[in-house]
Amino acid sequence: MSRKSARVSQPRNYKLIVEKDVEIPMRDGTMLCADVYRPDTRERCPAIMNISVYHKDKVWIPPADLEEEPNPYMAWETANPLWWCPRGYALVRVDARGSGKSPGHSEPSSYQEAIDFYDAIEWIAKRPWCSGAIGTLGISYHASSQWRVANLQPPSLRAIMPWEGRADQYRDQAYHGGIFSMGFVMTWHTTQTAHHLLGRPRSYNPDAFHNDMLWHFMRHDLDSEYWRLCSARWERTEAPLYSVGNWGGFSLHLRGNTEGYMCAASRHKKLRIHTGTHFHPFHSEEGRIDQLRWFDYWLKGVDTGIMDEPPVKLEVRTGGSQKPYPFRFENEWPLARTRWTRMYLKIEREPSSDPDAVEGSLVPVLPKKTAKLTYSASGTSRAGVASASALALAHGSTTRTGVSFETSPMEKDTEITGPIVLVLWVASSSEDMDIFATIRNIGPDGKDVWEVGQHGQPVPVTKGWLRTSHRKLDPRRSLPYRPYHAHDERRWLKAGETAECQVEIWPTCMVFGKGHRLRLDIQPRDGVGSAPYTHYHADYNTGAENSIYAGGDKASYLLLPVIPPQKS
Repeated sequence: MSRKSARVSQPRNYKLIVEKDVEIPMRDGTMLCADVYRPDTRERCPAIMNISVYHKDKVWIPPADLEEEPNPYMAWETANPLWWCPRGYALVRVDARGSGKSPGHSEPSSYQEAIDFYDAIEWIAKRPWCSGAIGTLGISYHASSQWRVANLQPPSLRAIMPWEGRADQYRDQAYHGGIFSMGFVMTWHTTQTAHHLLGRPRSYNPDAFHNDMLWHFMRHDLDSEYWRLCSARWERTEAPLYSVGNWGGFSLHLRGNTEGYMCAASRHKKLRIHTGTHFHPFHSEEGRIDQLRWFDYWLKGVDTGIMDEPPVKLEVRTGGSQKPYPFRFENEWPLARTRWTRMYLKIEREPSSDPDAVEGSLVPVLPKKTAKLTYSASGTSRAGVASASALALAHGSTTRTGVSFETSPMEKDTEITGPIVLVLWVASSSEDMDIFATIRNIGPDGKDVWEVGQHGQPVPVTKGWLRTSHRKLDPRRSLPYRPYHAHDERRWLKAGETAECQVEIWPTCMVFGKGHRLRLDIQPRDGVGSAPYTHYHADYNTGAENSIYAGGDKASYLLLPVIPPQKS
């Protein structure tokens, strides 16, 4: 650590002041409830704030291997007062409208919530104990709310640090490639409702969390102003930004963090991407020091050296570790030295139900002849095939679905870091077709090399999705290495016609070791390592047959970001 980076706020022996159920007035007269944790000092201190539906009073008991010890003031996905307050910061947790102890109509992750957060920030900034400098910090919901309030540019908001935070509510969370991400959204909504109505909050707020979120999500199945109002608007994101992602978060949050770094209007912005669960890196000593250096600089004016470092900090995965990998600094994202490499699909054999089967190869040269593979769009469950049956969704398929392609064994360690595109020529006997793409790291023994997911579950390298009727691109926002789909109309498939699709595969970082293979699964439904981020397999799949084409005038390929070693 440099001399400057050692210049961070040191803990002092302050008494902790805890103010419970502080009423914060909103512009429409509603009062939201907050808890304030602050050091007992005559010096005015900056505040770090959150707003969420997760109940400010619900104590989180962390796992035994967390680097911060449990205490009565810890809450899910937020900073620990016993670490921050001794360093001269106040922490403020606000119950969102219609949740916890706050009255009103519940609107999770909404434009109204952003307005409320703005009002809370400006009210806290004027407290006699506050220096007037406000920052925002937190994981997941506590991160996505930061994008929305940054759109509104509160005058007292000096810096944000969205830690693993979805930004585009349509593309990142609700509809992956236009396919409804039902598994997580449904479970999340049901769980939050139960926490409010079946848990302790029922005793003081029995009508809390009353909303039609799931209905509205499904009613608005194309992108629209409904989604733009509750998503990040990069041209309005001007606050200094430290965007923090997780390579294992490729089904919910990671895209928001990379898009935020690339697209936000902020003059001062940084990107960090790590590995591990949703909460271990946030509460690690290393992670907290990054947080402290950022907020010391922007909220206290301490030159911690963090702005002197290269803006991008990446944990480089080399495969299979349960512990953190070493970080590496970079100057930009995607990396300027990237060798964008096409690996073409080469069809070699008919589909098989063998779970380890591979139908073709990924090769560096376009095959001369066009070939075709056809597979069932509706996996058979123990309940048979019935689009109206909940069992068809819950139990998935009893047989392997789709097809796979694989590279030859790597001749040397090969780093893939950045966004990935799958260009695929397709057809279907139905009017629509779902493409679920999974990138896997296959070891010399033929088995998957798994990484740690946000929930601690084993996950593959990364994934991408596209409903082919949503294949229309927005040319203003699309990049050669990151297609941007408009999602504003449906372009149905026609019988006997092929269509070219560009599938956005979420960014990744993996060094495929010598002798390893990169495997691409193309499936009509969720593949390995999907749970809990599973999708609704709609009725157009029932009884349909999907086809993919490769070679000749149907160039289907993966565009991979191959990274040559840094020159010393």
